[in-house]
Amino acid sequence: MSALSSESEDGSSCDGADERYLPCCASAKLTIVVGGTHFSEEKSFLVQSCDYFQALYRSGMRECRQEEIHLKYLRARGFLIALAVLRGEMPDLDGDDIVEAIECAAFLQVAPLTKHLINLTDSENCLLMYHTAATFGLMDLYHAAALFIRNMYTDLEAEVKKSLPSELISYVESLTPSVFVAVGAHVTCGSEETVHAASRTVCYLDETSNNWKVLTDLPLEASTSMAGVTVLHNKLYVVGGVHGLHKQVVNSSFCYSVENNSWSRISSPAQLRYNLSLVGVDDRLYAIGGEYERMVMSSVETYDIKTGRWGFAAHLPRPAAGAACTKAMSRIFVCLWKPMETTEIYEYLSGKDEWQLVTTLIRQQSYGHCMVGHRDNLYVMRNGPSDDFLRCLMDCYNLSSGQWSSLPGHFANSKGSLFTAVVRGDSVLTLNRSMTLEFIIDSKNWKPRRQMKGFPRSGSVWTFLLRLPDALTLQ
Repeated sequence: MSALSSESEDGSSCDGADERYLPCCASAKLTIVVGGTHFSEEKSFLVQSCDYFQALYRSGMRECRQEEIHLKYLRARGFLIALAVLRGEMPDLDGDDIVEAIECAAFLQVAPLTKHLINLTDSENCLLMYHTAATFGLMDLYHAAALFIRNMYTDLEAEVKKSLPSELISYVESLTPSVFVAVGAHVTCGSEETVHAASRTVCYLDETSNNWKVLTDLPLEASTSMAGVTVLHNKLYVVGGVHGLHKQVVNSSFCYSVENNSWSRISSPAQLRYNLSLVGVDDRLYAIGGEYERMVMSSVETYDIKTGRWGFAAHLPRPAAGAACTKAMSRIFVCLWKPMETTEIYEYLSGKDEWQLVTTLIRQQSYGHCMVGHRDNLYVMRNGPSDDFLRCLMDCYNLSSGQWSSLPGHFANSKGSLFTAVVRGDSVLTLNRSMTLEFIIDSKNWKPRRQMKGFPRSGSVWTFLLRLPDALTLQ
């Protein structure tokens, strides 16, 4: 392997580092020797990216004044992968790469690399991710891989018990798998509603008994009609919506904690809205587009769950209401229509606070109505010929290759079931009143796997995943 020299963008100060410890870091080069390979990088780039280097230069140790630092316990390939991820690349990793990348992420405390490894976790590498993360103490990946395994335990149990030590098996089995949860998407609020009305219940599917059970009642002031509904960090958020015959905007937003089995109010966006798209990534909610007083908007607001505050982000390229939106690889994507017969997919770049056009799909008499992310693929469900919503067509866009492919055949969309699609592991769960249908994603194709009980409510529904404590499921 040849040495790698990296020229990083540089500013006048070291963001994320204390300048008292790094008076010259903005322009200083540092040589890092890893396994006999020399890497030349800006000090500021390393300090901003790695907790190891930040702690090193804050310590005032002798190494702070050296122009060359030797990392004796790492291998060059792992450090090369870390640098690639820190520059914004998304390298695909094989087994050896994964081990060396985990070793580097743990030793240097490279949060973006850990995040990338979590995003790459799949049914083929999850056991390796889990076992290696346990070995090197990379706890975020350790926990994420264990949750992934738990969600696919029916498929993976035999291999888990064959290849993992008992303590790792015990940890996986101590976790609760994600359950399929649904609530009516037309539930309004107001004085005419009652607290315990059946339509106002959030329910989950007990797959063992094949029965839907009540999880919680919606707060009386909450509406799911044309609201934004999503889950972030195992908490359910309901933002905006309308109530009444005249679609009056709801000015209250709510958060449900499964750990406490309780609802709490959160602040609402500065611009009240309904028919919005709501998605959660990292520690933020994104309220995208929507309507207010029947005016379609392009504005976007973000909610920081740590501070409890909303702030405006970059506007959408054009106004959109109820836009198909998803996340994949911890990135946010939205479908916008640009007539005629054109579906454009944009990505929100949080570092630049801008929307970037990713790809365009042109299909005759067809537009993307729902989008689901799985690994590095975006699946776009669109209407069939002549606005046929009962037989949907599906296309797949691969983020790594930049290529489109079409899934063979039509997909039954009885009562909008496809538009409720939620990914769990390598499966997709869809729902209507008649049935819950699970698809297995195999070589990008969706193949029906099993059928379970439908949701015992009329009308459209919101669906999502939650991990429920044993105390709730035993009630």
